[in-house]
Amino acid sequence: MTIGKLIHWLRESNQPHPLPDALWEATLATLPFVDPLDREEKSRLRKLSKAFLAEKEFTSAGGLELSDVICVSIAVQGCLPILNLGLERYRDWVGIIVYPDEFIIPRSVEDEFGIVHEYNDIASGEAWEGGPLLVSWRDAQMAGSGYNVVIHEFAHKLDMQSGEANGIPPLPANVSRTEWEAALLAAYDNFCARVDVAEENGEDFYATSLLDPYAAENPGEFFAVMSETFFETPDILRQAYPTLYVQMSRFYRQDPAARSDGVR
Repeated sequence: MTIGKLIHWLRESNQPHPLPDALWEATLATLPFVDPLDREEKSRLRKLSKAFLAEKEFTSAGGLELSDVICVSIAVQGCLPILNLGLERYRDWVGIIVYPDEFIIPRSVEDEFGIVHEYNDIASGEAWEGGPLLVSWRDAQMAGSGYNVVIHEFAHKLDMQSGEANGIPPLPANVSRTEWEAALLAAYDNFCARVDVAEENGEDFYATSLLDPYAAENPGEFFAVMSETFFETPDILRQAYPTLYVQMSRFYRQDPAARSDGVR
């Protein structure tokens, strides 16, 4: 079944489990962080992924040939964060552009003297406010050990629902904005200080913390990186920043660490 036929079939299908069994099982086999979900959660994730695929428009760039495997993998990873939030959280954008590997994005910045500097930035993913989501398939296949470019960019999309990605997405009623900001910024400040100390001492921060130092870029990137950690290696986040972990559990309405512990 080609990608075009699959998407058409998904849009027309009313079957209770609309993703083909073999493709679904093969996809889950590559995503170990999905395995702790119980049967009911996996069933809902499967249906949500089908609805996502039917609604979004996938295109490729850089010579990549789209396949069912690529699209379903990205859909499953991207839908995990909204498992208990609903597909409406992704309704303000449509396009997903998949590159075979890292790609170049032209950028320009204006310095304090008003001079514009142009440069090329190498990226593995990018989320554009009100526009498409870009992702490297090579990087997307690295999912499973704490690094997840798909969840990272989808977290940015959630964050952008309140405007610029600043680490403060639209919060549900059970999450206090004051408590969210306090937990996020306290963890961010501590994280940045730890990264600075590691750099000053010539240490490999990731090797000792298993947390990506890229999170120190700004609060928006911190939220996205911590979202990767929340879903892939939740025990690391819960141990490093327990207060932030609680806030993220309330936001996402999931407790991945409890799933991994076998506690519901």
